[in-house]
Amino acid sequence: MCGRFALHAHPQVIALQFALAAAPEIAPRYNIAPTADILVVRPGASGPMAARVRWGLVPRWAKDPSIGAKLNNARAETVAEKPSFRDAFRKRRCLIPASGFYEWRREGNLKQPYYVHPALGEVFAFAGLWESWRGDGAPLETCAIVTTDANAVMAPIHDRMPVIVARQDYARWLDCAPGNDVSDLLRPADAESITVRRVGRAVNHARNESAALIVEEPA
Repeated sequence: MCGRFALHAHPQVIALQFALAAAPEIAPRYNIAPTADILVVRPGASGPMAARVRWGLVPRWAKDPSIGAKLNNARAETVAEKPSFRDAFRKRRCLIPASGFYEWRREGNLKQPYYVHPALGEVFAFAGLWESWRGDGAPLETCAIVTTDANAVMAPIHDRMPVIVARQDYARWLDCAPGNDVSDLLRPADAESITVRRVGRAVNHARNESAALIVEEPA
């Protein structure tokens, strides 16, 4: 699963990596949790465009938006069939920029956090889905991160990780034209593309927010 991540890359770096016409107006975030508004990249009329949506997907058929709190992740193995995600998987895929993500491993009586970040470059592109839900007011746009089995680097920490889309596959993932099969992209990232470091337990509390959260902590 993916329950926390960070995005602290310079907006110009994000614009360049995702071929955006303009740099997104965002501040560095080091402890992004479900239900937060996050940056996504999705197809626009003249190319990829940035948008802000809530993390936690609310299906169009939902009676109320509270279901989104349980749908922040979509499993790659079932995303094409599960009613909560299958329509968005076919028609509304997005990329979710991230400087890194956190995962926890039980060590004795404690859950120890680790920060996972790119071995090269500055930003991951998580495979995402987005949806628009309309209640009594304005439409609510939400998203989920697609997860898959852990690769060899992640496996000692946790058995799941986000699907990380390679740069050469961005256009394929975003292309939701009928018949565009992207199932081969739903795989663990190459082990050499990520690196992991142990960090302090301050990240366990969603209210904590600073660059100190990603500083390596000795074992």
